[in-house]
Amino acid sequence: MKKRLFKTSAKCKGCVAQIDAALEGRLADGSWNIDLTSPDKVLAVEDESLSDEEIVSLVKSAGFKAERI
Repeated sequence: MKKRLFKTSAKCKGCVAQIDAALEGRLADGSWNIDLTSPDKVLAVEDESLSDEEIVSLVKSAGFKAERI
C-alpha cells in the first residue's frame, strides 16, 4: 500500500486528537499518523479507502489545514 503525505497545521497532541475524531471510522485504525516533530507536521496515510480530497476535507472539518505533499 502506498503511503500518502499531507502537510498539516497541527501543533500538539490535542490537535492530533481533534483530527483523530474527524478520521475515526473513515480510515482503518493504525493506518495514519502525524509526525509533530517534522516542520510540516506531516500526516502519513496508508489507507486507500478515501481520496486525497476527502482526507483534506476531513482534516479541515476538524479545524486544521492540510495539503498533499
